[in-house]
Amino acid sequence: MKLNTRFGEYGGSFVPETLMAALEELEHAYLNILPGPLFQSELSDYLTEFAGRQTPLMYCRNMSADLGCRVYLKREDLLHSGAHKLNNAIGQALLAKHMGKKRLIAETGAGQHGVATAIAGAALGLSVEVYMGAVDVERQALNVARMKMLGATVIPVHSGTKTLKDAINEALRDWVATVGDTHYLIGTVVGPHPFPLLVRDLQSVIGIETRSQILEKEGRLPDCIIACIGGGSNAIGIFHTFVHDDVQLIGVEAGGEGLDKRHGATLCGGSPGVLHGNFSYILQDTFGQIMESHSVSAGLDYPGVGPEHAMHKDSGRVVYTAVTDTQAIDAFLYLSRTEGIIPALESSHAIAHAREMKNSLKPDDIMVINLSGRGDKDVAQVIELTGHVGEGL
Repeated sequence: MKLNTRFGEYGGSFVPETLMAALEELEHAYLNILPGPLFQSELSDYLTEFAGRQTPLMYCRNMSADLGCRVYLKREDLLHSGAHKLNNAIGQALLAKHMGKKRLIAETGAGQHGVATAIAGAALGLSVEVYMGAVDVERQALNVARMKMLGATVIPVHSGTKTLKDAINEALRDWVATVGDTHYLIGTVVGPHPFPLLVRDLQSVIGIETRSQILEKEGRLPDCIIACIGGGSNAIGIFHTFVHDDVQLIGVEAGGEGLDKRHGATLCGGSPGVLHGNFSYILQDTFGQIMESHSVSAGLDYPGVGPEHAMHKDSGRVVYTAVTDTQAIDAFLYLSRTEGIIPALESSHAIAHAREMKNSLKPDDIMVINLSGRGDKDVAQVIELTGHVGEGL
């Protein structure tokens, strides 16, 4: 069996010839090891006993009263490590071990994927090295410390914009030279085939759980589901199960300082091109050079997006929008005060758009927001940006 490497016209494998054998090996594992009962049983044990699945679908009484509809949060922030990233990291690390790999490399922006990879490596006895942009190393010092405590080596990247894009570049260079014993554990639904499929399938547990939980709680599917988008794994993880249902799906990108200024809204402000091994929407200039992205959220500060999202944009199946840094910070403080939950700045983008929908909602409407991560890592940054604790609403 050979997989389709494309999502419509998007996807593919635009990589050096030296990586093709490794990608074919990974595709073989995806087709033959991943679906097997032994692997699935082992993965299920790790996800339940170690990671803490299933995560709650929580009804938000205060936010529902404020927005005028029935609001639920899918609480991926309660997963071990504090974000959805562990679903993918545990799955890929376990697959790498079954493939006989001894070493994991990863890239990270906000640091949550790096932490998740470090956790997976420690649990499975694999060495871990994490590439992280030097700018992100500074603004996510807590997660850097967590990775080191878990036994991972953190490698600051000082080239380019010193953010996630450049960390991916360095990780790919490493993999080219070490494919024999190393697995590159990509953190989102980007990269060459089969990574977008593999990561989507490992994150689809979010949507599968959400579907059964909302049917149990409400007896029907939600009217809309909202998730933030950088590379797009938490969003595709919750969207995928509902693609063929009559449910509005909304992806919220990093509007940064505004779409006419610096931002990270690839689908709202980009165009098709090739980045990091796949064809998708990217931020590029008229000469095809990659433009610098910007977001207050390190995890959304990326000038590309997963090819499956590009397909959904063109088909119109998913609505993609953007909110600004200021809106995201306000939403960070809003959820903290309204529901007693401090969200990641990434997830705050989804909360911000939900607030924007307030006047268009009916009392019986059901909204689900994917709360992809918790905000411990962002507290110091928000205090620095607002100048106070609690200002900004």
